[in-house]
Amino acid sequence: MLLLELSSLPRLLVLVLAVWAWFTPAMGWAQSAFPNRPITVVIPFGPGGETDIFARALSVDLGEVLGQPIVVVNRPGATGVVASESVARSNPDGYTLLFGTAATHALNVAVFKKLPYDPQKDFEPIAFVGSVPLVLVTSLSMPANARDFIALLKGSPDKFFYGSAGVSTSYLGIELFKNAAGISARNVPYKGTGESIQGLLGDQVQFIGGSLGAAQSLVKAGKLRALAVMSPKRLAAAPEIPTLAEAASLPLDIGTWNVIVAPAGTPKPIVERLNAAVNEVLRRPGVVERLSRSGISPVADSTPASTGKVISSEIAKWREAFKLTGLQPE
Repeated sequence: MLLLELSSLPRLLVLVLAVWAWFTPAMGWAQSAFPNRPITVVIPFGPGGETDIFARALSVDLGEVLGQPIVVVNRPGATGVVASESVARSNPDGYTLLFGTAATHALNVAVFKKLPYDPQKDFEPIAFVGSVPLVLVTSLSMPANARDFIALLKGSPDKFFYGSAGVSTSYLGIELFKNAAGISARNVPYKGTGESIQGLLGDQVQFIGGSLGAAQSLVKAGKLRALAVMSPKRLAAAPEIPTLAEAASLPLDIGTWNVIVAPAGTPKPIVERLNAAVNEVLRRPGVVERLSRSGISPVADSTPASTGKVISSEIAKWREAFKLTGLQPE
């Protein structure tokens, strides 16, 4: 009966049905077998930084869960633009992923007039893996608590200076903090976080917004002060540092963060497989401990949908922060 029905159809339609029947099982098998070769994770910055440390801390365990090696590749350039564009243009098969950051997927949208990629349209969100909150770090010449520090700056507009690493989360994060606290201070741009910390040690600048990892050893040595963390919760690695909400009634959530994304068009089963694997790794106590020591707050319950929502809301946040600077997009 089926043969009689097919024989009555146009020859072209019969051919299409035959090709579909041939390839459909193969496609299903290919997805169910994912992954069957090494996966490349591209980092948009050089080795040794927080993003690199975070990605490499996950890679070994993620490879164990997926049953394939994770090859970590550093591709720095243009604040993450080089790496992001390369991944956006790669095959959407799940074998090339981007370890995206607040810069690549939010801040760059505000800073650049035109990007060679769209952080929302050109990528499939896989997982929001963690955040690195900014910590308000000051020189020893400043008050020892956040409330008195803010009061001092309010009473002395533009008398004090803060350091930042160019147009970055450290710069724009302090702009958001200044706006919320109702204070004014002048920016001194440095080439990197290390230089801004040296400026802080020499009291050329009086405060910065930095990660715990960047300043932790100097804070512990008593050479700098960490007044407050700009996150809803205290950091596991430094529970003695209060949040800004606790220290100065400023409930801010400012810092950098990381997501794992794939090129747009990556099949949904592959995206879901990767999401489940990443969350499994981020629930491992050993991984959580390693990340927490570096001031990273891991997240082990994200979904592709929730990750996309975070990216969208963060784009709006950093656009507003960039407006506060009075700068024009490049």
